[in-house]
Amino acid sequence: MRLSDCHNIDDFRKLARQRLPWPVFDYIDGAADDELTKVRNTAAFADCDLVPDVLAGVADIDTSVTIMGRKSALPLILSPTALQRIFHWQGERAVARAAEKFGLWFGISSLGTVSIEEIGELVSSPKLFQLYVHKDQGLNRSMIERCQAAKFDAIALTVDTIVSGKRERCARSGFTSPPKFTPSSALSYAIKPRWALDYVFREKFRLPQLDGHVSKGAGEAVSIASYFNTMLDPSMNWQTAETIRKDWGGTFCLKGVMSVADARRAVEIGADAIMVSNHGGRQLDGSRSPFDQLREITDAVGGEIEIICDGGVRRGTHVMKALAAGADCASGGRLYLYALAAAGQAGVERALEIMQDEITRGMKLMGVKSVAELNRDRLRWR
Repeated sequence: MRLSDCHNIDDFRKLARQRLPWPVFDYIDGAADDELTKVRNTAAFADCDLVPDVLAGVADIDTSVTIMGRKSALPLILSPTALQRIFHWQGERAVARAAEKFGLWFGISSLGTVSIEEIGELVSSPKLFQLYVHKDQGLNRSMIERCQAAKFDAIALTVDTIVSGKRERCARSGFTSPPKFTPSSALSYAIKPRWALDYVFREKFRLPQLDGHVSKGAGEAVSIASYFNTMLDPSMNWQTAETIRKDWGGTFCLKGVMSVADARRAVEIGADAIMVSNHGGRQLDGSRSPFDQLREITDAVGGEIEIICDGGVRRGTHVMKALAAGADCASGGRLYLYALAAAGQAGVERALEIMQDEITRGMKLMGVKSVAELNRDRLRWR
């Protein structure tokens, strides 16, 4: 299978599976426990139907939105994800350049493999930093100050990782950051020589956001579960979030809000946006999908805070359904991670080209000229 054979996000998933060692692929693809929530995140979009208008004169349409103060050419954010250098040697640089080419928001993680400073200099497109609150308060302050200096546009405080989900695929494969070559895993890496040569001989794996504070996960191999359970701060609360918002002083988003009560609290502390998200099903298995929960949250706080539907997005029609249900924008991680793993920057660009084409075609077939025309009148639930 080649990049030219990829015509949808699932095709990129298949190509990524061919090209990655299985422990690395399973880290991207896997989720918590029985992975019910991960499956539900995408399946939820099939539970409602779009209702199109015709004869609407849609020769010219506008797919853009303004989200968190910056214009985006599509109502789609590339969610921040960790460890991208492991998936492809180009890592976050590939995603940043592709996002800039398509005029989109994208994010990098506290566990990113390219520095805040480099990303700040690399692209001028809207940039989001995903902040994991560590027990080391000096590290938290350092990351916020570095984002301020690098002129990041927003911080997304991740609020659903106070303890790690049980990611059984990673437990079975022994996946660590950085990857640990053990007798049991050696074959999985050896049979993917292209990946192995890129990993060994190109730029050394590192987690530069942690420099000077943490060695685990960068030079010292550790499982993601162990990292979350030992390094992140389980005492984080609403006061923590409010303090971080004030310390940051810029556009502030909470990533991982799922309940109406928490959405209201986000408004009360002055957050600019929330990402309705269950961490891609990687934390609490059995939790509701973001799309399923979207109507409750938009009914409660829509218009008071920007709402991003994060997770499960694989099609342009999924983006349109999220907007019609009340979201201001949609976002996803795996939709571009599969493409990154499959073919680096060229893969991410092709995936975004496909999403752009699906959104544009879908809006025309729906008979809408702008994103604002997508509302609940355009949906029917089964």
